[in-house]
Amino acid sequence: MIIPFYKYQGTGNDFVIIDNRNNSLSKNNTKLIAHLCDRKFGIGADGCMFLETPSVNGDDFTMVYFNADGNESTMCGNGGRCLVAFAKEIGVINNTAKFSAIDGPHDATVENGIVKLGMQNVTDITTQTNYWWLDTGSPHHVQEEKNLDTFDVFTNGKKIRNGAPYFEKGSNVNFVEQITEDTFNVRTYERGVEDETLSCGTGVTAVAIAMHNAKKTSSENIHIKTLGGNLSIHFKKTNDGYKNVYLSGPATLAFKGEIEW
Repeated sequence: MIIPFYKYQGTGNDFVIIDNRNNSLSKNNTKLIAHLCDRKFGIGADGCMFLETPSVNGDDFTMVYFNADGNESTMCGNGGRCLVAFAKEIGVINNTAKFSAIDGPHDATVENGIVKLGMQNVTDITTQTNYWWLDTGSPHHVQEEKNLDTFDVFTNGKKIRNGAPYFEKGSNVNFVEQITEDTFNVRTYERGVEDETLSCGTGVTAVAIAMHNAKKTSSENIHIKTLGGNLSIHFKKTNDGYKNVYLSGPATLAFKGEIEW
């Protein structure tokens, strides 16, 4: 089988994207999806996405996201932004989008290469002595660290991801260092990838909200620096939590091609 694909990246978080509106590929084919993401024997990516026909009236498409290990997973913010850019590339949308993912409905806009993606509301934040935990479409552990540029993200992230209280289910792990009132440096260990990634959309969203909730910042417009580039998070704090959450940043086509399976 010859499979056409597109390779996109959002601040270094890279994805194999496939137009699967004809349902030619099974979402249960974990071996295929893991092969596509394999950096030595496949195309290479942090994750894979299928763009499928909308399952909700009024949507433009459905997003199906897989981790690099081939398993369908929770929401991916940078992936969602890249999928919106892809939908524009193939003519499914113009400059606005509505779609559904595993965590529910999303909206997005595209302007001058920047994709602004609506994220889910956040109502529950767990505060512990040395970390915060919250779900921004995917589960995220947020922890402050100093000298983040030289911090061993892989070793420490892996230990937290597999340890108490997460164990087998696991959690993504974000390490954060404040730079200014509204700017933070973030590095993330992602479950499913089982390594540090250059950027994580749901992760930086979790960091922005956790830092505001902890009163590390009073700004509702947060700037995040990752190894792969800069992202912005905008939200509105209400009595019920955080609403109107938006993740903004670039989403770029790296290349496209075909792969035989």
